[in-house]
Amino acid sequence: MNVADLRVFGVVARCGGMGKAAGQLNTVQSNVSAHIRRLEEDLGETLFQRVPRGVALTAAGERLLPFAQALERLLTDAERAVRDDGAPRGRLLLGTLETTAALRLPDVVAAFVAAYPHVDLTLRTGTTCELVAQVIAGEIEGAFVCGPVREAELVAETVLEEELALVSAPSFRSTEDAIGAPGLRIVVLRAGCSYRQVLEQFLARQGVPRPRVMEFGTLEAVVSCVSAGLGVTALPRGLLGPVWQKGRVGVHALPPRDARVETQFVRRRDSYVSSAHATFLDMVRARHQVRSAA
Repeated sequence: MNVADLRVFGVVARCGGMGKAAGQLNTVQSNVSAHIRRLEEDLGETLFQRVPRGVALTAAGERLLPFAQALERLLTDAERAVRDDGAPRGRLLLGTLETTAALRLPDVVAAFVAAYPHVDLTLRTGTTCELVAQVIAGEIEGAFVCGPVREAELVAETVLEEELALVSAPSFRSTEDAIGAPGLRIVVLRAGCSYRQVLEQFLARQGVPRPRVMEFGTLEAVVSCVSAGLGVTALPRGLLGPVWQKGRVGVHALPPRDARVETQFVRRRDSYVSSAHATFLDMVRARHQVRSAA
C-alpha cells in the first residue's frame, strides 16, 4: 500500500465515481482504476462496489476511509507548514454563524484584508451543526459556532458572548403577548440552528405547548417572516439596530439563563494552524478583548 494509491482512494470515495475522481485529479479514468486495483490487491479486499451512478464503498472501504482522510489532512498540513514562513499568505477558509458574520466580524475582516493582501480569505456560513461537521471533516480550518462544543477531536475557545432576545412582530408589546398568540410558530434557520434549542427550552419552561416550526435558509428570511407576524425567533440583541432597522420587529428580554450564549471558535485538535489562521484569530481576540486560550 502506497500513499499515492491511498490518496486516489480518498478522492474516489469522496466523488462517488472513477470518472469524477479522474476529472478532479486531472488524469484519465484508467489511471484511477489502476490505483484502486493495486490498492485492493495489496490489501486483499474489495474497496468499492459498482452502483447505478458510480461506485460505493464496501464495508472494508468504509473501514479504510478514515485513514485515507487523516492522511490527506496530514499531507495538506505538511505542505502548508513547509510554505509558511510566518508571513500570513495563501488560502484561509473559515466557517461562521450568519449572526456572527453580520455582527462581530465585518470590522475584523476589513482590517485583516487591508493588512494582509496576500491572504485569500473565505468565510463560509452555516449552522453550528453544519460547521462543526465541516471542521471535523477537515473541509474548513475552523469555525465560529454557538457553544459549548465538546467533541473530543476539537479544541474550542470562547471568543465572545451574545445576549439573545425574543424577536416578534412589532405589534406585540411584551414577551407574554408574543408567546401567547394563538397558533404560535417559531421561525428559525434550517436544521442545526443553535438558537432554536434555546428558544424551545425557554418556551417549554413557560408552559407553552410545542410550537410548529418554520425553517428558512437565511437570517433575512427569518426576520422578514417574524416582522410579518408569522412567528417568533431568538436572535442576538446586538443585531437589532445595527443590522436591521429598529421598529421592524419587537424585541423582548429573555431570562438570564436563556439570554446568555457563548460564541466559540473551534478547530481540529490535530490540525496545523497557519500564520494566516493564527493572525486572524488574534485580531478577533483583540477586537473583542478575549485572551488567547492556553
